[in-house]
Amino acid sequence: MANVAPTRMSPEAFLAWEREQRERHDYVGGEVFAMAGGSVRHSTLAARIIAALVEGTRGRPCDVHTSDLRLGLPNDEFVYADAVVVCRPIALRPGTTDVVTNPAIVVEVISKSTEAYDRGAKQAGYLAISSVESLLLVSQRERRVEVYTRREDGAFRFEVLGAGATLALEHANVTLSVDPIYEGVFELPGDA
Repeated sequence: MANVAPTRMSPEAFLAWEREQRERHDYVGGEVFAMAGGSVRHSTLAARIIAALVEGTRGRPCDVHTSDLRLGLPNDEFVYADAVVVCRPIALRPGTTDVVTNPAIVVEVISKSTEAYDRGAKQAGYLAISSVESLLLVSQRERRVEVYTRREDGAFRFEVLGAGATLALEHANVTLSVDPIYEGVFELPGDA
């Protein structure tokens, strides 16, 4: 992920600037970073997870969003995840109509080029959002889904799911099975 801004920007200046751009950008620590396109494998994994989330949330007051949804993190940071579930009512950053601040489930498909960022500042930002009930980090290199689930005391439980495992996201009535998500994906060009 490349830094594209020669100088630091305020959160408000970033939002105004980015709304005029064709590409999407993350804004972390006052710096702007261009978002790179994903591999075929990355896109396939995200699409399969989105399909499972849509099926699981059917009939519930929750909506599944793609990587086009801008999320507002604590500390005036803005990012995009690969998939997001937001339950109604949708909370927006004051003064905006396009910065969601209450995601319930966040999914990141990990890419080699952004892994340190996805597991670092971005992950910390997601886990600091009080509405986040689950964060899923999905590997492109092996059948591996890392799951952070918020417990009643506010702390997160961490678990790693591999081949044959199933994950129940109870708050959204969603069950994800690892094997169908990964079926055939290692035959696709990816981030090896």
